[in-house]
Amino acid sequence: MKTVMTVLAAALAALSMSAQAAGAAGAAGTAASASAKAPTAQQSKMGSCSTEFKSSGKPGTERQAFMKDCLKKESDAKTAQQNKMKTCSEDFKKTGKPGKERQGFMKECLAAKT
Repeated sequence: MKTVMTVLAAALAALSMSAQAAGAAGAAGTAASASAKAPTAQQSKMGSCSTEFKSSGKPGTERQAFMKDCLKKESDAKTAQQNKMKTCSEDFKKTGKPGKERQGFMKECLAAKT
């Protein structure tokens, strides 16, 4: 009888651990699937360019060229920001100030260059 009780206790413990692991895996899977459904920045750009193309009334044969130009325009804005960052960083290096002051300098510099 003692052996049967021990086997039952072990089986219940294993079943309990299995259920907990499945619950944790399900929660992780749900979080992963939720983040997988959110569009990436590239997907968002593609969607907005596609919508813009549809509203332009141009024929479908011109879509590829339109999309290429549209996506490039949006990346040009990022390049402009990167150029501002680079210029401000170079200006900071010229000041000879310690690195601790860089954040404040960059904030002021970027605000002034907009």
